[in-house]
Amino acid sequence: MLVLLFAVFYHRWLPEARWTLVHVVALGLITNSILIWSQHFTEALLKHRLPDTARPAQLRRIRTLNLGVVVLIAGMMLTPYPAVHIPAVLGGAVLVGGAVAWHATSLGRQLRAALPARFAVTVRWYITAAWLLPVGAVLGAVLGVADLGAAAHARVQLAHEAVNVLGFVGLTVTGTLLTLWPTILRTRVPESSLPRLRVALGLLLAGVLGTAASSLVGWRPTAAAGLGAYALGVLVLLGWLVTVARTRAPRDYAGLSVLVGICWLLVGAVWTGVLMLRADWAGLDLTPVTPVFVAGFLVQVLLGAMTYLLPATMGGGPAPVRAGNRELTRLSWLRVTVVQLCLILFVLPPALTGSWVRAIASILGVLALAAFLPLMIRAVRAQVAARREMITARAAAADRRRPGGTEPGAGPGSEAGSAPWARPGSGPAARADPSSGASYHAAGSPPSPRRDHGVAPAHPRREILAGAGLTALGVAAGLALDPSGLQRALHGLGREPAGTGHTTRVAVKATAAMRFEPAEITVSAGDRLILEVTNADDTTVHDLVLDGGATSGRLDPGASASVDAGVITQDVDGWCSIVGHRQMGMTLRIRADGASSPGEESSGRGDSSADGQGAGTEPALDLQAAPGKDHRTRSAVLDPAAVDGLEPNGTGGVIHRMTLTVTEQTLEVAPGVALRAWTYNGDFMGPTLRGRVGDTFEVTLINRASMGHSVDFHAGDIAPDQPMRTIAPGESLEYRFTAHGAGIWLYHCSTAPMSSHIAAGMFGAVVVDPSELPTVDREFLLVHSETYLKTTGRKDDAGRQLTEVDPARVPTGVPTLAMFNGHATQYAAEPLEARTGQRVRIWTLAAGPSLGMSFHVVGGQFTTVYKEGAYRLLEERDAFGHTGGRAQALDLASAQGGFVELTFTEPGTYIFVNHSFAQMERGARGLIRVE
Repeated sequence: MLVLLFAVFYHRWLPEARWTLVHVVALGLITNSILIWSQHFTEALLKHRLPDTARPAQLRRIRTLNLGVVVLIAGMMLTPYPAVHIPAVLGGAVLVGGAVAWHATSLGRQLRAALPARFAVTVRWYITAAWLLPVGAVLGAVLGVADLGAAAHARVQLAHEAVNVLGFVGLTVTGTLLTLWPTILRTRVPESSLPRLRVALGLLLAGVLGTAASSLVGWRPTAAAGLGAYALGVLVLLGWLVTVARTRAPRDYAGLSVLVGICWLLVGAVWTGVLMLRADWAGLDLTPVTPVFVAGFLVQVLLGAMTYLLPATMGGGPAPVRAGNRELTRLSWLRVTVVQLCLILFVLPPALTGSWVRAIASILGVLALAAFLPLMIRAVRAQVAARREMITARAAAADRRRPGGTEPGAGPGSEAGSAPWARPGSGPAARADPSSGASYHAAGSPPSPRRDHGVAPAHPRREILAGAGLTALGVAAGLALDPSGLQRALHGLGREPAGTGHTTRVAVKATAAMRFEPAEITVSAGDRLILEVTNADDTTVHDLVLDGGATSGRLDPGASASVDAGVITQDVDGWCSIVGHRQMGMTLRIRADGASSPGEESSGRGDSSADGQGAGTEPALDLQAAPGKDHRTRSAVLDPAAVDGLEPNGTGGVIHRMTLTVTEQTLEVAPGVALRAWTYNGDFMGPTLRGRVGDTFEVTLINRASMGHSVDFHAGDIAPDQPMRTIAPGESLEYRFTAHGAGIWLYHCSTAPMSSHIAAGMFGAVVVDPSELPTVDREFLLVHSETYLKTTGRKDDAGRQLTEVDPARVPTGVPTLAMFNGHATQYAAEPLEARTGQRVRIWTLAAGPSLGMSFHVVGGQFTTVYKEGAYRLLEERDAFGHTGGRAQALDLASAQGGFVELTFTEPGTYIFVNHSFAQMERGARGLIRVE
């Protein structure tokens, strides 16, 4: 739980943050709990306690599971490094799946060795569920390491989630509730209702197997039918829970949290089925339903069960158990109310709530769930204190009754002695535990609330109102921080002008030509307009945003969505909000025919400030400040071309292999300024490749971003159609070329608009050594680029201004920052280092996207100048053999490169700059410290 809270509050700094959060819950919390408690219940229900000699094997299983979880999460965080990522993910999946398979085998041996027991059916479901997880682990490993297309990825992901969440967890929970639910409520289950639970279990298993198998083979109708069967099983389960609760309704956190958790499981199953029916495999996105399964189902059922089981397992007698329950069930209704309302707010469309409301709702919800931790600590302390107080009181009473010692019948094991109450798991608390064989079926009345219940809330209505009020305050705070969210909310609630009552529906396509078709729509003023938007671009994500925030959301290739534009009373503008697409002409105009005047009425929405990408102002810069504490200065040292250990290519060269993984990161580009960067391998400016003429480069491009990207290597002279094509999220391609010419070559994303992609960090260098390149003492690489930024009006978690690329500013040619190697001041804070008398070579490249540079070292003179594949000077000798020449600058247009060589004769601090001073003053400078 502590690891989960750390991941929640520091997720912005975690690679693969969403995946990590989900799997810390599913594997770290849930799977560990299942291995521990299913073993506990199996021994109790079978009345077959394992000997102490079997405990080390159980501990080894748990350690194996947790080792696998750690290795797996570490492997996913190291995705940009395939040599480590792939073995770690595969090894972690094997350890996790193996540990649970080992657990299933152990439960099977215990079932065969035990005498027939009434509730052995629960153990059989534990075993069935446990054997599903190794299958899910294999599917998860495939998702982690295989380069799947969008459709294949969606099919495997659905099967993975069906087997693990719906199967492994869902079946285990359902089997446990057969005994745990009546025990939590301190009531008896009607015998006539038990067959319904068996029906529910059968429907759940059939649904899991049908959904998983159908999704793997690509049968959407049968996969949807499998989800329908599963939802029906959950509905039957809920009916059984309600039947049992009729005799005693849930009154505290344990019962309430378990009940709402099962309700969310039903919501998740139905929602997943709806998502399947609305999109084909390539367009299926299960992201929206993830919080429902994780926070709604998994976490709430776990915390509800733990609220009951921890005090009962500690035992110690009725009074100590009541003391523990009293703490763990504090503010039960308030906590449950806050979690449900916040989860509803979080899963609503972002266009309706806005980012601030979602952020505050997530924080409130997490805090309400995390309240379990301090309450658990209080419960343990209270229960231990109550046990000690009871033992002391009984010892004092015994001394008063019999001064000479312990009277007969008051020794260990008797009702008057203290030992049974001091031993965990004994006494009435244990007899109310489901592990005691479901004592609620015994004849007579159920256990008295006074003996077994904690203190129920005195005023549940007040707590419900307080929880709703607290959530409402959070919503109000979010709307205050994002006032346009109120307009979106009112629009979503239907607060709009009265219309004609007529509804017009128009189909709109987003095309690869960066256009909406049709680009202009005319409707009668007062009509409601529904837009059916389809992304007809095979490679790139698009969306449609209308004035005021109505949006389709991001649409993968082939996906569709309906956008309710509301009652149209005046002209409305629309656009694609993907960076740069609006500037390339991806706009839509809705004309209101017969409107009284353009400004007389609004269409109920208002303005969204530019293109919805942020506040739009230029960030404040302090280029005299040092980089932030968490900024990692990129080494400018250029390593020699690798030869040893590389595979020959058959033509005298070697093969260099590299994986470029496209991700979206928040990175510092100047002191106090963070950019939502698009990156190759996680850095603003991708990795540098180096080889010799005749070498072959094999590059695997993997797109793990949210939109289409590509790569164009200038060092290769090949047809661009296939290797430079844009690939959709989740896809990959192989790019192979042989370097036929020497020089320093640019590579960059070639997806339109290229200027925005390069300005966002998607570029790098390939150095191909000229023949007989002399050895030098120091060799550096400096890649110059510029970027064009606008603020979003927010700050990142480090307090820096959060910015994004401003495509509208690129044509002005006036950048926000000019940088070397992706940061404006990093080499002013951490200078390059050299010594007097050493020969220093500096490779340099102008990456653009639009501007070149004039590279100059203040206080230095270049004795060798190499530009675009040819020497201009070679050790002070020009192309005509004249000697004694030197150079003061290397002029490079955008996408040109070369190197200079110089020797420092005196110690001191030298400055390298772009001698186009307007760019130097925007950050294109650094220091060389010479000793």
